[in-house]
Amino acid sequence: MQSEGATNSLRRRESLAVKGHPPATFKTPLGTERLEIMSDVIELENYIGGKWVRPRSTGRLDVFDPSDGSVIAHVPRSNAEDIDLVVRAARKAYLAWRDVPISDRARLMLAFRHVMDEHTEELARSITREQGKTMEESRGSVFRALEAIDAAASAPTTMQGYFSENVAKGVDTTLIRQPVGVVAGITPFNFPVMIPMWMTPFAIVCGNSFILKPSERDPLSPSLLPALFEKAGFPPGVFNVVHGDFDAVNAILTHPGIDAVSFVGSAPTAKHIYTTSSAHGKRVQALAGAKNFMIVMPDAELKHTVSAIIASACGMAGERCLAGSIALAVEPGGDRLVEALAEGVRTLVTGPANDPKTEMGPVIRPENRDRILKWVEDGLASGAKLAARGNVPANSKGFFVAPVLLDHVKPEWPIAQEEIFGPVILVIRVKSLDEGLEIANRSRFGNASSIFTQSGKAAREFTHRIEAGMLGINIGVPAPVAPFPFAGWKGSFFGDLHATGRDGIEFYTRKKVVTSRWF
Repeated sequence: MQSEGATNSLRRRESLAVKGHPPATFKTPLGTERLEIMSDVIELENYIGGKWVRPRSTGRLDVFDPSDGSVIAHVPRSNAEDIDLVVRAARKAYLAWRDVPISDRARLMLAFRHVMDEHTEELARSITREQGKTMEESRGSVFRALEAIDAAASAPTTMQGYFSENVAKGVDTTLIRQPVGVVAGITPFNFPVMIPMWMTPFAIVCGNSFILKPSERDPLSPSLLPALFEKAGFPPGVFNVVHGDFDAVNAILTHPGIDAVSFVGSAPTAKHIYTTSSAHGKRVQALAGAKNFMIVMPDAELKHTVSAIIASACGMAGERCLAGSIALAVEPGGDRLVEALAEGVRTLVTGPANDPKTEMGPVIRPENRDRILKWVEDGLASGAKLAARGNVPANSKGFFVAPVLLDHVKPEWPIAQEEIFGPVILVIRVKSLDEGLEIANRSRFGNASSIFTQSGKAAREFTHRIEAGMLGINIGVPAPVAPFPFAGWKGSFFGDLHATGRDGIEFYTRKKVVTSRWF
């Protein structure tokens, strides 16, 4: 059954097309609904309390199509007044939403999952257009978002408390979980739909209201989500979207009406989010940067290993925190590995994200491209050997970076220590598994790591000793499925409860312990 808000969105379709509202409207030809972009250059607004609201701030930023450099939208730079407005709406909605039975909240979440599944293709096209990943990658990210919704919908079980009878004579103790309150999620550009779904479903199904502050670099796809929540039947104000950059973020971190903040992004920003939010009394989880090591043993199955490494390092043009940055080649397998990787890098098809032949699209912005190229220059200047460089489309205005393979990299060089966030594979030659583990564990990051081997003994030694939270054995991108936590270690995470899985339920609830005696 459609909510009143969804029905109103249908009725407003023509006026929205004229005014250039976000692409969060539906049309229903012959009963088939589709999300669609209604204008060429969209003027985004904030979604507050079930309505699209023009920001109080007049500042705005351009949103680009990375494949051709064209401007496709303008996103507002919301200020503290805008944040206060959305917090008030979210607080009002929370006071009613927390009392909705958990079984009803879970049923609405399953309805949302069904609605989102119906519109996977539209969401994927939007992601590809504004983020630059291929359609296959975009579809995959939506599928992982659906997995997170599935996991969240199990809250009637995972949110259960526990009970002990007769802890003293005639005294019983019960633990219950209740929502935290108003929660804000600050999300990055690389997964504009998937990462919001790491946060939103878990927060909402636990009884919180949610404020999403998506990346200002690709805000169109998150702006599709309100229509889906409306259609699923969620009350106004339970889910809100506010756009902006650092001013909006800082206003979120310091607003007294926000009880918890979830963040995914770079390490310096994550540290700022964590320290500022916690100083203002908020619960915080901040997922940060990475430098992921892939240990390749001499007995590794070469074909699948090379395919997995290139997909890990160059998929999404390397713009993900699980990208395999460094291959630790255990000798005597180094030459064989580099030769095969070089062939894969040289033949990788780079091009516009919406071209079916494209295997690697552009990076998100020209400044990202320039930063990646500078890292490659620094690596070569330090003494690395250029083993292979791929191609980019000729005469393109898009933000393309050719994939690069650098061999004989030294672990102490800056390029081997800092996050590049681009399609650059570094090879460090090591004499043994022990040396590879020692190099990997020196990193200040601990997000993910993988080993490629046919030896169960080597795999177990790796699993036992590596200092990272998400591990792969013959897997290049060890992303946990949503019932498990996204569990970065060391400088890759600030907080104590991770995103998704049981940690997600724990983060978005507070415990009450009731001790009772009856006379």
